[in-house]
Order: sequence, then C-alpha cells, then structure tokens
Amino acid sequence: MNTEALLHDGPLAGLKVLELGQLIAGPFAGKTLADFGATVIKVEPPAGATASGGDPLRQWRMLHEGESVWWQVQSRNKQSITLDLREPADRALARRLAAESDVLIENFRPGLMEEWGLGYDTLAADNPGLIMLRISGFGQTGPYRDLPGFAVVAEAMGGLRHLMGEPGRPPVRAGVSLGDTLAALHGVIGVLLALQARQRTGRGQVVDVALYESVFNCMESLLPEYSAFGAVREPAGSALPGIAPSNAYRCADGQVVIGGNGDSIFKRLMSAIGREDLGQDPGLAGNAGRAARVDELDAAITAWTVQRPVDEVLRLLQAARVPVGRIYTARDIAEDPHYRARGMIETITTAKGLRLEVPGVVPKLSDTPGRLRSLAPALGEHNAAVLGPLTRPSADSSKT
Repeated sequence: MNTEALLHDGPLAGLKVLELGQLIAGPFAGKTLADFGATVIKVEPPAGATASGGDPLRQWRMLHEGESVWWQVQSRNKQSITLDLREPADRALARRLAAESDVLIENFRPGLMEEWGLGYDTLAADNPGLIMLRISGFGQTGPYRDLPGFAVVAEAMGGLRHLMGEPGRPPVRAGVSLGDTLAALHGVIGVLLALQARQRTGRGQVVDVALYESVFNCMESLLPEYSAFGAVREPAGSALPGIAPSNAYRCADGQVVIGGNGDSIFKRLMSAIGREDLGQDPGLAGNAGRAARVDELDAAITAWTVQRPVDEVLRLLQAARVPVGRIYTARDIAEDPHYRARGMIETITTAKGLRLEVPGVVPKLSDTPGRLRSLAPALGEHNAAVLGPLTRPSADSSKT
C-alpha cells in the first residue's frame, strides 16, 4: 500500500478480520481494529436463529426505535453478514471466509468452535497465516476452561472486585463491564504482536485471552505484596492505600479528587491549603511517612475543601500545579471543551435519523489516525457483497 493510501485509510488498511463474537469483549476488539482501517466482517445470527436476530447488543440498554444506541459505537466501521453457525452450510461459508482472512475473532465458550469444525487447526490448514483471537472467561486451557465466565466473574477472580467499595461493606462494581473491555484491549495487543511475528515467520497463531487474566494483569502490586509480606490488600473506598495523599474530598457543593502524593506536589498542596507546617514536616517528605499519617493529611485537606465550592478548589489547586479534578457525569463529559478539542466527542446521524454523540477514536496517532468511516450496519446489510461471491456459481461451473 502506498503512503498516501496508508495515511488516508489507516495503519490497518488491507487487514481482513472475521468477527464471530458477540456482546462486548470480542466485538470491542473488532471495533478497535476497524477504527484503524481494518475491514471487519461481523457474523451475526439471522432473524429467527435467536429471539431477535443479530448480536444481542443490538437490544441492550437504551433503545431508539428498537435498536441500542450503544450499537452505534460497538459496531461502527464494520460490515454485517448473517450466518447460522448451527447449520453445516453456513459453517462451511464461515470456513471459506476464514480462509481469506488475516484475523478471526471469537468469544464463544472454549470448545464450541471445535465442535463446529472451526477450530484453529482446521482453519490453519486452509490458511496457515490466520491469527485467531480467542477471548473467554478463563482461557482455552486449565481446570476452569469450561465454566461460564462473564466480566462480573472475571473482575471478582482477577482481584479487582474485592478492592472496590468501603471497608467492612459488600464490594461494589463499576457501572461498566471492565473485564470485557480489558480483555478486548489485551486481545488487540495480542493480534498486533501476532501480526508482527507473522511478518517474520509467515505463520499465524492463536491469541488466547482470558477475562480474569486481563483484570489480574492490571492489579499492580497485589500479588507481590502478598508473596513478600502475606499482606492481603483490603478495600479502601476512594483512597489509594499506601500512597498519600490521594483521595476524593468533600467540597461545599460536591466532591473533587486530589492526587498530592508526589513529594514536590505534596509541598505545593500543603502551601495552597495553608498548611505549610505539614508541607515542611521532615516526617512527611516521603511517601512512607505520608502513608503512615494519611488520616491526618486527609482531615487537613477536607477541612480546607469543605469550606469551598468545587470550582474554587479546582482553580486554586490548578494554579498551584496540583493534580485535581471534578468527578464527571455524562453531562460533564458532553459539556467539557477539552473532550471536544481532542476529538473525543464526535457527532453522527444514524440511518434512522437520530443525531448522536459518540466517543471518538483512541489512541491518537499523528500520521495514521483512526477515524469513523461508516455507521454501524443493519443486520445482514453486507450479505450480498460478502457472501454473494462465495455462493455464486463460478464461470467454469456455469459452462455446459
């Protein structure tokens, strides 16, 4: 591909991806690849094959004229075809598509692709360069491989859920499926690594991503601290245990988060709140000393913030170069000028005429950025274009 086409179409232009997954983890990985130019063909069950037909995400959460607005984000830049993978003829079509693809994404239960005759060994016999991204709750091997595993379970097993919430109270969850999204991003990393390896070896491979492992990979010092000291980290509300001061603090009309845990930042923070005595205290010069006196520091900061509205706290601490921020709602995001200046809010008009703001593309690449090229497809919108050549009689077979 020439440089001009690469700059226009994205760094993954020319990459063909077959997406067999549904809901969140597999399709989020497909969306990310599609945002950067990959041709992603999404396989969905046809109407009648399931309760409503298509990826169940089409019907999740808030709907506009019968379709989820979430769908417009998760499936943008993709093509949709319908195949009932329970049917041998449709599985044969999927196998032919895999033979022409660079990457196949699936997030079914382990073993199902093999039961369908679509396991990696079978597909790689047709296409040795195929990279197969397999996302599941617990991975393709191990004693838990056959257990059902959604993000909620992965977040618990990965160690995250235990830390979320207030001490002594039941754990809470974030209002989004973090386990799925983390697994999808790990999957994208794996695909890109496998593509790099294929350039050298000519061979594809399996990228085996487990939801719980993706969560666990982000748990920082959790395991080493247990291994070295027998320490079991416990929930700490909005604080960050062992790193101080870093917390959410009440203001006169809301809350802010403040990260004053750098040594020089801490001194500036204490100066800004009129507590030079703490800022100059030798015992608080390093994080270990501050962590030991975290309750004292949080009380001092709260005594200052609680007397002031959020906007004043932000203004004063930003002027002192202290990391501080309001706790954003969807309204705050939609109204924030920085989001818009960075291209993180884009406006589309759906096929049904709904004007909709959606998240922009990340990460930001200077020369070959991702972009929104097409709206999320209607169910089976690309059947003729994609499946037609596979089902149409060849020129030789039409001769009599």
